[in-house]
Amino acid sequence: MTKTVAVIGAGIVGVSTAIWLQRDGHKVILIDRAGPGEGTSHGNGGVLASCSVVPVPAPGLLSQAPRMLLDPNQPLFLKWRYLPRLAPWLVKYLRHANAPAVRRRAAAATNIIGDSYNDHLALSAGTGAETWLHPADYIYVYNDRAHYDASAFGFDVRRENGFSWEVLEGAAWKDYDPIFAPDLGCAAVFGGHGRISDPGQYVKALAKHVVAMGGRQILGEVTDVVRANGAVSGLRVGGETIACDAAVLTTGVWSTDLARKLGVNPPLESERGYHLELYGPSVMPRAPVMIASGKFVATPMEGRLRLAGIVEFGGLDAPPSRAPFDLLRKQIRAAIPGLSWKKEVEWMGHRPSMADSLPVIGESPVVKGAYMGFGHDHVGLTGGPKTGRLLSQLISGNTPNISLAPYAPDRFH
Repeated sequence: MTKTVAVIGAGIVGVSTAIWLQRDGHKVILIDRAGPGEGTSHGNGGVLASCSVVPVPAPGLLSQAPRMLLDPNQPLFLKWRYLPRLAPWLVKYLRHANAPAVRRRAAAATNIIGDSYNDHLALSAGTGAETWLHPADYIYVYNDRAHYDASAFGFDVRRENGFSWEVLEGAAWKDYDPIFAPDLGCAAVFGGHGRISDPGQYVKALAKHVVAMGGRQILGEVTDVVRANGAVSGLRVGGETIACDAAVLTTGVWSTDLARKLGVNPPLESERGYHLELYGPSVMPRAPVMIASGKFVATPMEGRLRLAGIVEFGGLDAPPSRAPFDLLRKQIRAAIPGLSWKKEVEWMGHRPSMADSLPVIGESPVVKGAYMGFGHDHVGLTGGPKTGRLLSQLISGNTPNISLAPYAPDRFH
C-alpha cells in the first residue's frame, strides 16, 4: 500500500530513509529547517567507520575523565556552567562504562554499522551521489606496540563482532604510509571500510535525487504532529498543516521535543564535535586515520584534509570554544611533521549522544504511524543507510532481519 510519508530532518538518516521509502513505493515529503546536509551530516569525519562499535563510555572512563578534563592536551572538554544541566544525563551515561554494557552496545551497533560501505553503495547507486563514495582502509595509529596493547579490550570486542585487522610496526608501517612522525610506530589497519570525500555534498546529492524521483522538499520547522484516532494525520510546519499517512523523526540532537510529544523521553545530549579543514595540504594520508593518543580522525577529502574529533559537553546554545581547534592544530603538526596547508576552515556541530550509546529506531509507543531514527552518537554517517532501510521496512509492513529491541523507542521507561 502506497503511503505519503513525511521525513523530518534531511541529514544522512533522513535522506537515506526517504530514498528507501521511494524505492519501496511510497511518496515522500522531506522537511528540514536549514536544508539537506547542513547540520551534523555536513561536518562529520567522513569515515564509514564500521569497526567503531566500542562506545566512549568504556571501562576506566570514570577514573580517567577528571584527569582528562583538567589536561588541555586531552580531547575531552566541558563548559563547566553547563554541568548542572548535564549531570542527570551524565550519571546515566557513566553507568554504561562497564564491560557488559560495552559488549551489548557493540553487538547492537554492529548490526547497524558493520557493513557500512556496502550499505552506502546500495543507497547511492544511481543517485549521482556515488561520486563521493570511496573504498578505503581505516587505521588506528599508536605510539608503539605497548600503546596498542593498552587498547586490548576494545580490540577484543571488535574481534567478537567479526572484525579483523592487521598490525603494522616499524618498516612495515613506514612502507604503508611514510608521512607520519617517527614516534607513531604502530598501526592497526582495518580493510573493507570506506570514506565520503565531501559529506555535505553527498547528502545534498542524495536529497536532490529524492526530489528528482518525485519527492517534495519543504524548508521549515516542524512544531507538532497532528493526530486522528491515535495515528499520524499530518505535521504542523509554521502555520500550515502538511497531510501525511506516516512521519519519521530524524533530526539528531534536536529530536527531543518532538519525541516527547510522541511518548518518548530520550536521554539525549549534544556531544559537541569540532572539525578543522586544511585546504591544499602538502601531503595526504593514504587512508583515514584515527590518531589514538588524540582521539581524532584525519580523513582525505576533496582538495583538503579534514580533522575531526574532540568531545565537548556544553549544550546546544554556547558558541564554539577555541581550545579544541588549537588542540587539533597542535596534534596534526605532531602526527605529520612535514604537513603545511594554504588555508583552513573551522566548524563545530552537535553529535546526538544517547546515554546508552545506541540510536532510537522504531515506532512511537503511543502514536501509530510516527517513527524515529536518531541518536547515532559518533557514527551517524556510518549508520544512516541501514537505519533508513530499517525504517522503510517498518513503514512498509515488512519485518527486518535483525532484532530492533536494542533501539526500541520505549526502552527508557
